[in-house]
Amino acid sequence: MMGFWDAVVRVLVGAILIWLGIEKGGVFVIGEVVGFILMFTAIIAFCPLYKIAGISTRCEGEACS
Repeated sequence: MMGFWDAVVRVLVGAILIWLGIEKGGVFVIGEVVGFILMFTAIIAFCPLYKIAGISTRCEGEACS
């Protein structure tokens, strides 16, 4: 269940960053790019940084119950 909330947070933060990049421009364009990356990783359910850090938000075993 934690993986679901992780994806929801990434989509929401990504949407806000994309909106800021479109509305404000300037330095917020960097935020827009980060927002697209967050949205993309939430959609495909894979984050390379989590893999490198050895973090998993997926529910495994009895902890899911």
